[in-house]
Amino acid sequence: MPRPNTAQLAYGSCTVIFSTLAMLLLSQTSSALGITVVALAALALGLLVAVTVPLPRSAAAAGRPAERPSAAAARPTASVGSAASAESAHEPANP
Repeated sequence: MPRPNTAQLAYGSCTVIFSTLAMLLLSQTSSALGITVVALAALALGLLVAVTVPLPRSAAAAGRPAERPSAAAARPTASVGSAASAESAHEPANP
């Protein structure tokens, strides 16, 4: 399992702190059971936020192989002779 990056840790931690404060203030609970339930709910919400933070493009691309179709597979060809002449007509010149 990959380690969480800085953004995931920051978003998750902020979510836990702010959601705990908000739920405690809104529920006005003073019992140990109520505080425990609020804390566990805040931890679960923080974990959910940390897991769903999108990864940067470079890290996401490094983990998966590129699945680009080749140029020859993308265009249909009628025959070998016409495909060769069409490719030479559409190729850019090297500067």
